[in-house]
Amino acid sequence: MALLSMCLESGRPVAVAHVNYHHRPEAEEEEAYLRAFCSQHQLKLYVRNEPFAYQGNFEAAARKWRYDFFEQTVKQQGYAGILIGHQEDDVIETYLMQEERHIIPDTYGLKKETMYHGVRVERPLLGYTKQQLKEYCDQRHIKYYIDATNASDDITRNRIRHEMVEPMTCFERDLLLKEIASLNAIAQERRCRVKTEIHDSKVSLERYRSLDEADRLVLLRMVVEPQKRDQTGISQAQLGELDHVIMSRRDFMMDVHGRTLVQDQGMFFLHTPYEPYELVFNTLEALRQQADTRCFSIRPGSPGVQAVTLSEADFPLTIRNVHPGDRISMRFGSKSIHRFFVDRQIPLYQRPCWPVVVNASQEVILVPGIGCDQRHFSMMPDINVLQYASD
Repeated sequence: MALLSMCLESGRPVAVAHVNYHHRPEAEEEEAYLRAFCSQHQLKLYVRNEPFAYQGNFEAAARKWRYDFFEQTVKQQGYAGILIGHQEDDVIETYLMQEERHIIPDTYGLKKETMYHGVRVERPLLGYTKQQLKEYCDQRHIKYYIDATNASDDITRNRIRHEMVEPMTCFERDLLLKEIASLNAIAQERRCRVKTEIHDSKVSLERYRSLDEADRLVLLRMVVEPQKRDQTGISQAQLGELDHVIMSRRDFMMDVHGRTLVQDQGMFFLHTPYEPYELVFNTLEALRQQADTRCFSIRPGSPGVQAVTLSEADFPLTIRNVHPGDRISMRFGSKSIHRFFVDRQIPLYQRPCWPVVVNASQEVILVPGIGCDQRHFSMMPDINVLQYASD
């Protein structure tokens, strides 16, 4: 309410977005008051008040619920961004929570400006204490509500607020704020320095392994969170696990929030995993007309390890990704596809995409890179050249 009043006083054009979780007895009264306030001051009001269902941590789920609503409202209505009423006490509480949880964050405390799903988020009140904002509202007779659940110490932030922040003297607060500013300055300098190691979203394994741990972890966070969509991000413990694998293994493929961190040709980078696929062709003509996919393409026939000659008995023909246990019968004997991957040092992340051609008898008759089996070889293959299409 202090933020809204300041916007009105300064003539800054704003609208109001309110989320009612129906989680507290006062929730309906608060919404009704806000509707009356906005009507009185001719402000547009957007309310999200459908039933709030969540799993896990209430605070985290509630935050996503309201920020998603703010984002959607900004984009749908064409607003410039979001103003949030966080203040100085929130900065200190967040920092102390980060310390208690041994988190090394992207920002200590809270950022004055950030992005959420491509929407600008500003926190213009970080220079005000909570008490100053209360006094501001009281002096102007602006009604505001205090969340009754703030009194409970069951929530970590509340406990830190009551036991650590509220008893602080002005001198202690000032020292802590200077500490936060200093840490952020050091972190910013480190980010600027290590950012030069990222080229086309990739990092040299050799260069990475030459850095000290603090620099490595900052660089790694920049790789795995290039466009962080919210403030949850990846934990310091997860970063440490990723770092350990990068430092100790020649090849790796690690899940990072739905993507994979992989290495290839001495570089590591974030990769979107390949989906399993299986395409069935009933005729040679249908095969010829197949458009390029993420994992393979069809090209005119020419001799080589990507060529195959087909007969009508091979149809329906299937092109799919490699399955465990796949083998192909060659002139010199049966060849394991997995063994081929190992011998050729095919990176782990590429293997799930590698195509094989399977005939109607469920025999693997072509593996690009190995070749076709004896019965499907000729010096004048049809048009059936499959080329691995790496991205």
